[in-house]
Amino acid sequence: MRFVYSLLIVVFAAVVAIFAFQNLKLVTISFLAMRIELPVALLVVGVYFLGLLTGGALLALVRSMLRGARQRR
Repeated sequence: MRFVYSLLIVVFAAVVAIFAFQNLKLVTISFLAMRIELPVALLVVGVYFLGLLTGGALLALVRSMLRGARQRR
């Protein structure tokens, strides 16, 4: 089973590397008066981690609200 997990990690890493090399084109991001140029692959990774952060925070908030509602009963 360890071999299967190792193979999956290698395949996933290869797919990520191919994606990064094929998406080196620069894109411009604008927000209010700010502008920044960065590669598409970096933008995708940044949005992914931002989603992880906000999704985790939202999940923690909902869990704490549910715990508080249960304790009030």
